[in-house]
Amino acid sequence: MHTTIRCKPLLMAASLLLASMPLISQATPKTDNDTLNTITVQTSVMSAENYQAQGDTKMYPAPQDNMVQHVLTLPKLNNESEYLIEIQIGQNKLVDCNQMRLMGEIHTLSLEGWGYPYYQVDSIIEGPSTRMMCTEAKKAQFISLNDAITQQYDSRLAKVFYLPKDVQLRYRIWRAASEFTFSGQ
Repeated sequence: MHTTIRCKPLLMAASLLLASMPLISQATPKTDNDTLNTITVQTSVMSAENYQAQGDTKMYPAPQDNMVQHVLTLPKLNNESEYLIEIQIGQNKLVDCNQMRLMGEIHTLSLEGWGYPYYQVDSIIEGPSTRMMCTEAKKAQFISLNDAITQQYDSRLAKVFYLPKDVQLRYRIWRAASEFTFSGQ
């Protein structure tokens, strides 16, 4: 019993030390965000009025009236298998506290004779929304269509999208921050 009294302050100090350590640093490995921020994706946006065929995408069709062609050209990386690209299609809208959705379909098409994939959205309309009474002012927010398109990073082939003129495309690059771990071990 005498030894438990001496250990009690030591255990309390150890538990305080552990409690003060940030859990996030223990749960996830450090990520080199500078590497992700230096990946420069070349983008081009062309409508039917200003379309010019470009070298590695000249085989794709020109955009039709009221459509815009978005081309993402990824730079070559040494370890592309460790990266993903996430693409969201949507619109910037003034919204209040209600949850808003957009409706439309992202078609995956194949370039005839080449087999290269490209994506097309024919139209987007406002979808269902909640009907809460909102007291705060409206703010600009990007509302995405459906789920994001997530693909393996592949610099060999440009990512080509045909979208209505009032629709935006945004993307981000993801990098694996840890090695694979087997379950049950």
